[in-house]
Amino acid sequence: MSDRGYRRPRPLSPLRDTFWSAPTMGFVCVFVLWLAASAVDEEIVAVLQREEAYDELGSLIAFVQDAKTIVTTISSAMMTFIGVVFSISLVAVQMASGQLTPRVVRIFVRSRISKLTLTVFLATFLFSLLVLTSYESEADPRRVVSVPLLQSMLTLVLVGLSLLLFVVYVSATLRLLQVGPVVDKIARDSFRVLGRMPRGPGGPEGLGPETGRVVHEGRAGVLRDVNTARLVRAARRQDVVLRLIPRIGDFVVPGTPVLAVHGGAVPPRSRLRYGVSVGVERTLHQDLAFGLRQLSDIALRALSTSVNDPTTAVQCLDRSIQFLAALVHLPLGTVHHRDRSGRVRLVQEGPGWEDLVDLAFEEIRWCVAGSPQVSRRLLAGLDDLLLLAPEERKQPLVRHRALLVQAVERAVPVAADREFALLPDRQGIG
Repeated sequence: MSDRGYRRPRPLSPLRDTFWSAPTMGFVCVFVLWLAASAVDEEIVAVLQREEAYDELGSLIAFVQDAKTIVTTISSAMMTFIGVVFSISLVAVQMASGQLTPRVVRIFVRSRISKLTLTVFLATFLFSLLVLTSYESEADPRRVVSVPLLQSMLTLVLVGLSLLLFVVYVSATLRLLQVGPVVDKIARDSFRVLGRMPRGPGGPEGLGPETGRVVHEGRAGVLRDVNTARLVRAARRQDVVLRLIPRIGDFVVPGTPVLAVHGGAVPPRSRLRYGVSVGVERTLHQDLAFGLRQLSDIALRALSTSVNDPTTAVQCLDRSIQFLAALVHLPLGTVHHRDRSGRVRLVQEGPGWEDLVDLAFEEIRWCVAGSPQVSRRLLAGLDDLLLLAPEERKQPLVRHRALLVQAVERAVPVAADREFALLPDRQGIG
């Protein structure tokens, strides 16, 4: 498979998984907005004074003094409102993580509406404080320097925007407590990873003997991102081929080899800096298997005796089967990253078809013997995938189907119950 046509995966942004970056940018924008509005208000006063329109200016001063009461109320109430809203939200997120899986907290952290809402709330609070500093005690139109008319109006606009975002934010948070939207979000993120990940079979031609290795330096953690453009550029300058030893999602410790060099000397360390990113947990940025991992975790928790929610497990199986159906004809495994001349410069191992099938079904299959709804759905999904899969990819599906039948036959002593549990049904028990 030629990889010249794909767009290399972009490196993971370090700010995407943080909750402070958006409010910080909001503070800067608010300060700039306040300076601009202050300049406009001062210019309005200067124009009216030059034209000696003191009656009109006096009316503006009276209006702004009335608006000051509203701005003061907003500044005192906004921080309390922020604390109450996000305290309730954190409780809701904690409930969702306990009911589904702790990995769903990432959905909240990366939610654009959550970041936007917090940013606008804090921006409204900060802007109202800044506006209060612009009010003057001077009431003489001939001596006043600034009348914060535009600033007061902008404060009211920000309050209106905060209320609108509050409604949207509550709706989005309530969706986080529902199983369907959560598994749908995981599936959509997985398909997004699939859409931007290059895939290719086999090993590259002319890999050559291994001539050196690069070990990991820094903290231990999960390999969550590879800056392919940087590594390809470093390999091209050194005229070598780099091979990534661990896979995305592997845990690496200091001293672990992360890159093997083929065909020449090891590139300088400065060129390989920031080539790989290690974090405390996996992400869906480049990890093709992590979506299935999350769906399996939710299904396993749903099938536990403490929760006993087979319908949730069926919903997870629906999405896992959907994802595997999209992969069934795609080349998986080794990825070849090429430079602009078409030469292979970076080799990266990815999960194969059997790896993904095992991840989607193995652990769930161990827990479905006492749940006919899940066993019926799993059988129907395996049958659907067998119809779609080419001959060389049917073996893992056939194996899981046979093992599922054996597990149900061992666990269910009554023949009629076994027959019911082994009847394929796309709805579980439709």
